[in-house]
Amino acid sequence: MVTDETPMPVLFKKSFKKLPMWDFEDVYNQDAPLRPTTCAESLRNSEDESFRKAFLPNIRLFLHKDNINLTEWNRLSHFNNPFGFMEYKYADVMASVKLIPKPKEPLLLPKPGGDGCVRCAVVGTAGILNGSRMGKEIDAHDYVFRMNGAVLKGHEEHVGNRTSVYVHTSFSITTSLYLFKKYGYTSVPNDEGIKYVMIPEAIRDFNWLEGLLKGEKGAGPYHNKWPRTYYAGQYNESRFYVLHQDFLRYVRNRFLKSAILNSTHWAIVRPTNGAFALFLALHTCDTVSAYGFMTEDYNKYYNYYFEKGVKTKVVFYINHDYMLEKNMWKKLHNSKIIRLYQRTDSGTGTEKPK
Repeated sequence: MVTDETPMPVLFKKSFKKLPMWDFEDVYNQDAPLRPTTCAESLRNSEDESFRKAFLPNIRLFLHKDNINLTEWNRLSHFNNPFGFMEYKYADVMASVKLIPKPKEPLLLPKPGGDGCVRCAVVGTAGILNGSRMGKEIDAHDYVFRMNGAVLKGHEEHVGNRTSVYVHTSFSITTSLYLFKKYGYTSVPNDEGIKYVMIPEAIRDFNWLEGLLKGEKGAGPYHNKWPRTYYAGQYNESRFYVLHQDFLRYVRNRFLKSAILNSTHWAIVRPTNGAFALFLALHTCDTVSAYGFMTEDYNKYYNYYFEKGVKTKVVFYINHDYMLEKNMWKKLHNSKIIRLYQRTDSGTGTEKPK
């Protein structure tokens, strides 16, 4: 018998031939109060009916030691990672979760002396930004979100050089250093006062968190790494956030529910880091502009904006539904909920537009 004092028996992905649907699948924690906004152009005022119906402006964004207990553990253990704790052992995860300090919410605030609007740019790494000359426009926003291998040096004219919020997993923050080294990538963005947001996608992320929060070496695959050294001297627990499983599941369920979830491959499919970053911005900003995200003409561009020479094709990884995301960005743009940067010149994105 499972009680509030007992962790429920571990559920295994292999027990399900497709995404299991619980009667509380679409029930999420919500935080109050909602950040007030006086911004007339806020996306919260959207009249798009489908968006208004799906959007939860005060969805719980962040996981921390004060909002996890055994009852919550048992609820979240019904969902696969990164949407819950399925297959995880209570002791293995709670060792790190109980270290996560309550962050200083909200993540962002209006700039002093402004009109009350929080204007954000979310910058992906797609080749459409190669030669775009969008750097000044991107940096003119109140806040700039980036993720993964955000190579900036030498590309400032096209992608800007400011970063306010950097979204990552333990895998992306470690592997980007050697995957993109040949493009000049030497560290994560490290602007003074930058906020780091982590997506807890697998057990290795909790291994990483334990080392990071204790100031020690990580556990598991990170037993030889010191997590704090990966933040280029800007790690500060008051500016470090971990996305909540409810927020991640809500993004999938209400906006990016792939048909692949109805197949035997259901457990590996999740939205991209860029998608989670963009939806984080939608819940913390009044206006959101997306740059370097997939557009209808993606085949015209490099895989990454920082590539040169032989044109590479866009790489599709099996655990993401890129076409679903592409269509969602276009839909949100057409509904005036985001502004999606799309090329209007006839160039291929491999050289500066005339």
